[in-house]
Order: sequence, then C-alpha cells, then structure tokens
Amino acid sequence: MLGLREPQIYGNYTLESINNEIKEYALSIGIDTDFYQSNTEGDIISAIHATNGKYLAAIINAGAYTHYSYAIRDAISSVRTPFIEVHMSNIYTREEFRHKSVISAVCKGSIVGFGKQSYFLAVDAVKKCLALEIGDNNE
Repeated sequence: MLGLREPQIYGNYTLESINNEIKEYALSIGIDTDFYQSNTEGDIISAIHATNGKYLAAIINAGAYTHYSYAIRDAISSVRTPFIEVHMSNIYTREEFRHKSVISAVCKGSIVGFGKQSYFLAVDAVKKCLALEIGDNNE
C-alpha cells in the first residue's frame, strides 16, 4: 500500500519504485537483489525458510507482523541467513502497540525511522558488516 497509505508517514513512493532504486543501488555496490512481498503470514514464513543457504543476508519489513508474529520470529531464528529488520517510520515514536518488535531479538540489527533510506542503510549494512562477518575479504 506504499504510495497510498499514510503518505505523511511513508511518503508517496510505491513499493515498485523503492525496489527499483534499491536494485540499482545494490548493483552499484556489487550486490544482487531479489524482492518478495506478501500480505500472507504463511507465505512470508515460506519465503524466510527459502533464504537458508541461498542469500548472504535478508532485509525484512514485517509491517504489523513485527509486533505480534511469533511464527515469523521463529522462521527467522530457524535459518542461518542473517536478517536486518527495517521500518520506514520510527516505530518507537508511534502508537504504543508499535513499540514492541518480536522479531528484533532474532535479527542481526534493526534500522528504523529513515523513510525509504532505511532500506539503503540496510543494503549498506549487508555490504559493510555482514559480508565481513562471513568472510568476504573483498572490502
């Protein structure tokens, strides 16, 4: 619903436009990307499981599932893929129910509150931090 939902919080960007910018940026720093979006919890869990052994890292914006989906939390903790939690808004300055993330404890890190730039910061974290942890000595 990006571009339509609460533009004062999320901006006027569509998911497609952000994904295109991320793909272009990631390629410019030597990272290939795939994108996946679903509104269905079970499909998200299956996608998380599919990352195991396939990706250097994964960036997740679990939306409202962030605050209550122990199933997504368990899926993240069941794979070797490091996850970075991302939110465009600062969930800690919004409604009280958004202040708790059940997934942050099983993610490598969290980036919140920088609008669409949150995703680019996460891509940088994959390149600059996670690649070094798993032995990519190309830096």
